[in-house]
Amino acid sequence: MSSAILSDKIDLLIYGPTKPLIERGFTDQYEQHRFETLADLERLSADAAGRIRGIAVTGLVPTNASVLSRFPKLEIISSFGVGYDHIDAKYAAEHNIIVTNTPDVLTEEVADTALGLFIATAREFIKADKYVRSGLWQTQPYPLSVGSLRDRKVGMVGMGRIGQAIARRLDASLVPVVYHSRNPAAGVTHQHYPNLIEMAKAVDTLIVITPGGPSTAGMINAEVMNALGPRGIIVNVARGSVIDEPALIAALKSGTILAAGLDVFAQEPKVPDELRAMQNVVLLPHIGSASVVTRNAMDQLVVDNLKVWFAGKAPMTPIAETPVKGR
Repeated sequence: MSSAILSDKIDLLIYGPTKPLIERGFTDQYEQHRFETLADLERLSADAAGRIRGIAVTGLVPTNASVLSRFPKLEIISSFGVGYDHIDAKYAAEHNIIVTNTPDVLTEEVADTALGLFIATAREFIKADKYVRSGLWQTQPYPLSVGSLRDRKVGMVGMGRIGQAIARRLDASLVPVVYHSRNPAAGVTHQHYPNLIEMAKAVDTLIVITPGGPSTAGMINAEVMNALGPRGIIVNVARGSVIDEPALIAALKSGTILAAGLDVFAQEPKVPDELRAMQNVVLLPHIGSASVVTRNAMDQLVVDNLKVWFAGKAPMTPIAETPVKGR
């Protein structure tokens, strides 16, 4: 290989919200092309697109076949976050493009969020906070909370890394746990329900931590909510697409279920006015992993996956659809 080829820079696309740690993570060996949105990406010239060898996807920006087909030399996509339903993994696999994500480094943070959201929803902490701020506590005691963890049984929808971390926290809180997934999770002793409806009938709380995408879209639907019943609480720290949002609103309004704690939404950051007006929901702005320490670790893993690949090594966290073979 000639020294001229060795000195060539590696062209990278930084695609999505600005993340300084990622942008500062690459040496002068790399030529960065930065675009925050799909519309911005239209400004990338065909000549530059033809040189792109790696993409850092820094948020939930569309990365489908029509986007990926613009980059004939693309080798690897390093995506921020565990979920990658915004990326066409099937196209990537068919075109020998490796896709990586950022698992593990955010597991405990998201599990903390899920447990906190469950407790805040069941114990009505946000409602109680507003009661104190309003001054009403000075004139009358706050009424007893309808909800409690002490008489609940949780059904986990999904039992991957984060699901297991949530289950550990519930075990420590003496809250019984069962779970639904397509197949039993290796090494998990909690009861497995292959049928979601049957599990919903057997519990009064669902914590949703399953991947997004077409296969899980709307899986928490009106039938599931009816099975969960009037004491039911739904906590979602997965993707907004997993819950049938209109059905959820109807179930909360009618008393089909009791309450919901939501960190994700179908059209975020847009949240339906009906949800925002309800007193029996807790709403978070998709902050499951949003601490400085965890987001920095995720940013660094995005960088590291690209750098080790272009150093001739296997990336650290390839997704199952695009395994690395013998690099």
